[in-house]
Amino acid sequence: MVKKMKICLAAVSIFATSGLAIEIANTAQAVDIAGKQRMFTQRILKDYAMIGMSNTFGKPDEDLKKTIGEFEDHLESLMGYTKSDVTKKSLEKVKTLWGSIKQTLSSAPAKEKVRKLQKDLDLLLKASDESTKLFAKDSGKKFGEIVNISGRQRMLSQRMASLYMLKVWGVDDPEFKKKLDESMQLFKKSQVILEASNLSTVKIKKILKRTGRSFVFFEMMNRKGSTKYIPTLICKKSNDILVNMNKATLKYVANETK
Repeated sequence: MVKKMKICLAAVSIFATSGLAIEIANTAQAVDIAGKQRMFTQRILKDYAMIGMSNTFGKPDEDLKKTIGEFEDHLESLMGYTKSDVTKKSLEKVKTLWGSIKQTLSSAPAKEKVRKLQKDLDLLLKASDESTKLFAKDSGKKFGEIVNISGRQRMLSQRMASLYMLKVWGVDDPEFKKKLDESMQLFKKSQVILEASNLSTVKIKKILKRTGRSFVFFEMMNRKGSTKYIPTLICKKSNDILVNMNKATLKYVANETK
């Protein structure tokens, strides 16, 4: 159990390093950071559900606080970086949606609130995705789209996990299967694109293979239609994907900015 907890907490440390608004140096970094905001929307939901069911594995209460701080710091950095009026307008929409969500997160998690929270976070995810695509478009280069796709895999890892955590908590979502199937299909399709890209170096392809092995866990759970979900295992596998796809995304950014 101790070993599993260390693995799960490893992902937390990766995304809790800035602490303050950071200075964005280039468009590649902006795409990465904007894309990370998408992941945060789903990680917040996962942490919220774990706290709600009194599951302390991976310290979701501490992670939720860190993620909230990271989201706000990143948003401030992105708004300070962009010179595009269209992108600024998109980020203002994100900021407005975030204000309502933050208010919900200020009180203890409860089942009667989580359905609305999930809906609001999905709207925030959509708005954050739009902003990420605008930054990718601003790059005017092929790498911008690859960074966008690679970064989106981080979000999908947390989306799959958050859906399962809600299931464990006993939250009945009639669209659970549809949302999960769509997330898994997009993940698989994106992996194919990344593996085939000439921007994927040998090192990146090795990371993608490790990610694929972790993804098999979710495929097995989906095929079997299991009703026995183990939160600690969901946490581990989703964070394995998160850690690896963060590494891959940062390598795409580093290779472009050399």
